[in-house]
Amino acid sequence: MVLEHLFPEEWLEKKSYYAFLLGAGYSIIGVLFSKFLFPADPALPAVAFTSLLLLPELYKMFSIEEKQQRSEKKSFMFRTFWKDNGDFFRVYLFLFLGILIVYSLAAMLLPSLSVNTLFKQQVALRGPGFAAAGQATINYSNNSIFWSILSNNFWVLVACFVVALLAGDGAVFLIVWNASVWGTIFGLTARNAAFFSNSNPIGFFLIILAIVLPHVLLEGSSYILAAMAGGLISKGALKEGIDGKRFGRVFKDNSFILLLAFACLVLGAIVETFVLNHSSKYNEIIRLSFSALK
Repeated sequence: MVLEHLFPEEWLEKKSYYAFLLGAGYSIIGVLFSKFLFPADPALPAVAFTSLLLLPELYKMFSIEEKQQRSEKKSFMFRTFWKDNGDFFRVYLFLFLGILIVYSLAAMLLPSLSVNTLFKQQVALRGPGFAAAGQATINYSNNSIFWSILSNNFWVLVACFVVALLAGDGAVFLIVWNASVWGTIFGLTARNAAFFSNSNPIGFFLIILAIVLPHVLLEGSSYILAAMAGGLISKGALKEGIDGKRFGRVFKDNSFILLLAFACLVLGAIVETFVLNHSSKYNEIIRLSFSALK
């Protein structure tokens, strides 16, 4: 495929922030293709197209990382993990952010009818049941919000790990999907709040981003780490067989990565709960956004 040669995997590993452009560019192409081929409901096909475009790059990088893990003779240490896998993790994270920003800008700037058509499935998730876009307005206890967030996000993490374990780098679909949902909802929240208050949606979006970015990065990182662990275990099993000595090392190392993913998930839920209960500015933007829908 021609597009995959625009950013060779060695270059992406050394200059991982270029992955932001890759994620943004592929998500735009995915939306345009799905709009042309599936005009009635292009939301999920757009995510699928974006994921398919990303797969060749991620497959090659997974192979590189798996070889590094198999050749590593020392026991797992965070310093070793970051040395071997830090570039790959950053590539995934910048891809995630690039997709999120594209969907946010599209939700803010495109005509309402186009947004409701292009991102139909993402828009359907917006409401009081979606913690990042309104659950703070419900009179729940801190513990209730925390466990609700953690439970929902835990199953997303499990899905990322299992899909990656069964299909290598197939969990990229779930990561792209989550980036598209967050981006669409944050963009719509800013757009509606700006409409109701006769303000600039970009300003509201920057405020939202500044407030939610810590827990978005933590939760996104947990899904990425789970996908990395599942994908690396899957490729290790294919290369070494599940009874191989080297596979045992790969499995052990990636079990630690999975634990690290869960730690990020818990920390993200704590931060999100704090934001939902203590950020008056965020609650005010949410209130304005939902007022615009009435």
